[in-house]
Amino acid sequence: MDSINTLTLAHRIVQERVKPGNFCIDATAGRGQDTALLCERVGATGKVLSFDIQEEAITSTRNRLQERGLSEIGTVIFDSHSNIDKYASPETVDCILFNFGYLPGGNHEVFTHADTSCEAIEKGLSLLRDSGIMCLSLYFGGPNGYSERDAILDLVKKFDPKKYTVIICQFANRKADCPFPIFIIKGAY
Repeated sequence: MDSINTLTLAHRIVQERVKPGNFCIDATAGRGQDTALLCERVGATGKVLSFDIQEEAITSTRNRLQERGLSEIGTVIFDSHSNIDKYASPETVDCILFNFGYLPGGNHEVFTHADTSCEAIEKGLSLLRDSGIMCLSLYFGGPNGYSERDAILDLVKKFDPKKYTVIICQFANRKADCPFPIFIIKGAY
């Protein structure tokens, strides 16, 4: 049986919804796993932008894309996810992925923060085309605490239900700080 966790749920949604020729954004490149998946899904006719503020993440993602022959599809950008609106036009993006928290295997003292993360989510929504999807994977507790999780939950609960469908998937019988995904579909009401 396949494991069910935040990452597998987000990847299942990507595999179902992202098609060849789509334009996608990985707002938090990390180790490049999501960027590579998006590149594989959009194929040679699609485009993927990937953002991170840590050089280690940028290098790791570029290496993963190169190893898989996906460098022509994915562009890795050394910039904050809060600046994604500088790289894409409104209503042109099919899918945006976020992994909030810290870089796996990296410095746990460097992590995403509520202010730039909430800004990035709001900007990302304006970039999504109708029926586009945003996946927010929330990793919290430990060094990064709970303020970002709480701010994101407060933000998404305020989105107009006539414009967005927000699905919060929590694991009821797992440890208290278990990460969970949120899916936001634009125009699906």
